[in-house]
Amino acid sequence: MPDLFIPAWKGGRAITYFHSLSAAGFAATAISYGPGRMGFGLFVPAFSGVFSLDGTTIGLVSSLGFVGFFLALLSAQLLLNRQGPEAPVLAGLLSATLGMGMVAAAPSLPILAAGVFFASASAGFAWTPFNDAVHRKVRDIDRATALSEISTGTSVGIALAGAAALAMVLTGVSWRVCWALFTLAAAGALVANWAALRHVDKDTEPVARRSWRGLCEPAILPLLAVAFAFGTTSAIYISFAGRHFTAAGGVPGVPGAATPAIVFLCFGLAGLAGLLTGRFRDRLGLTPLLRLVMLAGAGSLALAALLPGSWAGLAGSAALQGVHVMVTSAILAFWSERLFPSKPTLSFTAALLATAAGNILGPAVAGAVSDTLGMAVMFLGAAILPAAMSLALRERFVQEYPAAPGAAA
Repeated sequence: MPDLFIPAWKGGRAITYFHSLSAAGFAATAISYGPGRMGFGLFVPAFSGVFSLDGTTIGLVSSLGFVGFFLALLSAQLLLNRQGPEAPVLAGLLSATLGMGMVAAAPSLPILAAGVFFASASAGFAWTPFNDAVHRKVRDIDRATALSEISTGTSVGIALAGAAALAMVLTGVSWRVCWALFTLAAAGALVANWAALRHVDKDTEPVARRSWRGLCEPAILPLLAVAFAFGTTSAIYISFAGRHFTAAGGVPGVPGAATPAIVFLCFGLAGLAGLLTGRFRDRLGLTPLLRLVMLAGAGSLALAALLPGSWAGLAGSAALQGVHVMVTSAILAFWSERLFPSKPTLSFTAALLATAAGNILGPAVAGAVSDTLGMAVMFLGAAILPAAMSLALRERFVQEYPAAPGAAA
């Protein structure tokens, strides 16, 4: 199958699209979903001292970032249809470079918020186009693995961002230096993705076949419901967990200021479980796997509420959240691609739009609740949503393959 190879060579052998797209997507998600989307929550304690942030302000700035993510998802689909996957991915990494640079140099809260907006928008641009590229350029047997590897770039990005924050605390380096390094990394990923994606042309399928109307199938409803619940609670955790564990006094043996870094290191490292999502699905089935990852999300939030001052609470909460986020992300990528095989990017965009809607709503509500009722109540309240979703999921509702011709048209 000649279309499975890029016209490039390394060490005397052809580089397949499976390897090049997996590596390029891994780098793009590592930057855009690592420091781009998670960085604000990771550095909230440092930002709070400079910009005098309270819970409501943190929630609003975080929600603004997720608005950028939402708008970028829509823009990415338009760019993909007109110019192919290269344009939206490069736009996302350019947005990451710009936004992180603005955060690094921010003299005031409005500039910080604008930087968070552009940095978070990068995630909306830079992930979904890989569903299109992988669907067209990678063999069906390898797609779930490729999509899982791409989505798991987030875990490495989060872990590296956490390591940078930990180094900041231990060495006394300014958070601005960390964000300057993130900016350089985003620029490097931009160049690498340009090299990998310039060989992938746009889809020649008629635009009419890529309309949203083709997604109007009952089978999409469980996908959207899971995506919304996931988006709501994961955004709450990302935005407030670092601050919450720090306010609770951190954990024994670690400087209080290093607490958010420890949270996100545990989060990122545990999230590497996302690489095994395809195997989990094959062994357990989709519905049982979804129930387990929703319970992991609920357990993570409950531990944050009940045991914020202990290693068991912090590490357990962060690890469960990492598994919840990364495995669910990988599920959404291959579930949407299998459910609507002729619309792999459009269906994934729909799932992520539902995720983004939860991203926007969750932190804004959680910020107000935390200021009035306290962090513990807020985290316990948030845990109800994934727990209820786990109980509501049934085999007869969760469809993985098209049941009607319209779903695949």
